[in-house]
Order: sequence, then C-alpha cells, then structure tokens
Amino acid sequence: METAYVLVKSSMAHEMEVMNAILRIDAVKEAQGTFGVYDIFVKIQANSSKEIEDVITKQIRRIENVLSTTTLSVIPEQGGK
Repeated sequence: METAYVLVKSSMAHEMEVMNAILRIDAVKEAQGTFGVYDIFVKIQANSSKEIEDVITKQIRRIENVLSTTTLSVIPEQGGK
C-alpha cells in the first residue's frame, strides 16, 4: 500500500466544498482544513504510486476551485507509528 499527503490550495470561500468533494474520493483516507498557504491537508492511500498519481491528477486537480496541489510522497522505510 502506497501513501501520499497532498497540500491543496483552493479559491477563497470555497474550502468546504472542495474538502467535501475530496472526501468523496475512495483513495482519500483523511482531509483536514489548515491555516496558512494551503487550505486542505489530504492523506491518500492506494495500491501503487500510479494510482496515487491518477487520484491527484484526474480527480483532485479537476475539482472546481482547486487552485494548486503539492504532493508529499512517503518513504516507507522512514515511517513512524
């Protein structure tokens, strides 16, 4: 199982609708609103890095009012708890 974290920037005043759309994606395991440059912190888990790439490029980035994403890929050997 592959894991990635995605930082999402959305249009102002559209954070909740973007988060609700993100939470409807099967591979999304968690989404939290954040303060700062990014509006939403998303945890994705899928069977392969290709599947994660598809979730980000074909689903998350196509959601209306998503302005940008930054992906943080996990290094399994350096994982914590």
